[in-house]
Amino acid sequence: MANRTHPVEVGEGDMVILASSLVPGNENAVFRVINGLMKLGAKVVHKGSAKIHVSGHASAAELLYTYNIVQPRGVMPVHGEWRHLLANGELARQTGVPEDRIVLAENGYVVDLVDGVPRVVGAHPMKDLFVDGSSVGGITEADLKDRLTLAGEGFVSIFMAVDGSRREVIAGPEIHTRGVAEDADTFKTIAPKVEAAVLEALRNGTKDRHQLQQIIRRTIGRWISSKLRRKPMIVPQVVVL
Repeated sequence: MANRTHPVEVGEGDMVILASSLVPGNENAVFRVINGLMKLGAKVVHKGSAKIHVSGHASAAELLYTYNIVQPRGVMPVHGEWRHLLANGELARQTGVPEDRIVLAENGYVVDLVDGVPRVVGAHPMKDLFVDGSSVGGITEADLKDRLTLAGEGFVSIFMAVDGSRREVIAGPEIHTRGVAEDADTFKTIAPKVEAAVLEALRNGTKDRHQLQQIIRRTIGRWISSKLRRKPMIVPQVVVL
């Protein structure tokens, strides 16, 4: 309606009621809809301006009504935090369900229904399972953290080639960035400092590739943090000959 792509047209003098509540993460999309409707002249009433929220879940009275109609022999509340499950189970007890037939189970619990009596008989270890495109379970928390860094802070790669025996820099540093600074010349001032730090390490006997890469990462990382107030992903590559 806000984009004028719906059969129902909204215009001056109309009132639109959003009886739902904001789902975390959808705020910007909902606000765009509200602004779009108001630009068309409609008055928008939502949870933030009036007490009109309608829950999609049954109230305590509705649950009591359902338990009294169904008269279950066993109850296992689902969907909610532990406090919600506990309150739901108490409603079942009030309607006559025996306490030993009310099962409170968390994710991973194994519930047995032998002889019609629900019992918790074990548990399986549970963990978050991420869906990434067509891949399921292959992505980790570390991968997600890297993506947040790339999206919010950018990417810096530095390449250098050094001669370990002669203790000198053969090539580089070549610095490439994505999403950190629009002007590539910004990093020209740090290149000599990176080279100097690597040369000092070589002259002090450091030839290990990993240690040299860490020196590069610290040197350019401190400079970026100080000058640009950013913390991008920094990937140094050193070839030791």
